[in-house]
Amino acid sequence: MARPAIPDPRPAPQRLIGYARVSTEDQINDAQVDELRAAGCYRIHQEHGSGASRVRPILRKLLRELVAGDVLVVVRLDRLARSVSHLLAVIEDLEKRGVHFRSLRDPIDTSTPQGMFSLQVLGAVAQLERALIAERTKAGMMAAKARGRLAGNPGLRERRPEAVRAVSAARNRAYLDELISSAQTWLPTVRKLRPQHSWDNVVLILNRKGHSWTVERLRRAVHRMVREKLAEPELLARSPRRPPEDNLMKLVAAIAIADPDLSLREIAAQLDQMHERPPRGGRKWQASSVRALLDEARRFGLIRL
Repeated sequence: MARPAIPDPRPAPQRLIGYARVSTEDQINDAQVDELRAAGCYRIHQEHGSGASRVRPILRKLLRELVAGDVLVVVRLDRLARSVSHLLAVIEDLEKRGVHFRSLRDPIDTSTPQGMFSLQVLGAVAQLERALIAERTKAGMMAAKARGRLAGNPGLRERRPEAVRAVSAARNRAYLDELISSAQTWLPTVRKLRPQHSWDNVVLILNRKGHSWTVERLRRAVHRMVREKLAEPELLARSPRRPPEDNLMKLVAAIAIADPDLSLREIAAQLDQMHERPPRGGRKWQASSVRALLDEARRFGLIRL
């Protein structure tokens, strides 16, 4: 009689995945690639683009493909991030997904206690930098006021076209930076639900996850990401029209698609928290009602079998 197989107690080896970036098209990544290979990276993604560039399609695709247990490796921190705040946002998102980060020439390796300590120090430095900038700004405004000068941009007060354009461009850059740094927390859900589901339902699902979107703000954000080629144009397509009585079916389908691991009772609990009325009356949702709506959603093709 054959003996049952004994599971291997050793943990699965980590996948070391490298990312190399150079600033201009006439540079080559050879030096970075050699260091990443020497560090044990079995796959290396290479990209050309400046450090300040917000459009990095290779990095964006790589961050989406990383899974729990992977280690993202770079030669230096400036190869990955545009700023300290951008670096911390990327690493925080990776940590939430169980992905580690390592910089070969910097003391940061989030799979070790020492590396996490270095990261915390870096975060404290970034917070101190923001506080010092705010303090210097306030001091400058008070000094200007004491000398009888008005605070702010003289060009804006005089409505000079070049000053207005400069401020508008700066605001647009800041808005895009904010979208890119937070995209991993909301864009995957949008991709799962659009355009099969209405913007209202997408907003409901996102806000149940702790966001504070409105339909107008979310549509504007997705439009901007599409315009920058950071999201697919199909997300903006018109959702199919369905009779008003199908709203509950679409909402239940959207909840199930956004989080496939939810049980029928957990979906029912979410609907109760949204104050949605059960289709057959009553005060609380039952698992059987959720199952019926899910079955109907499958028949309509809203949920793939």
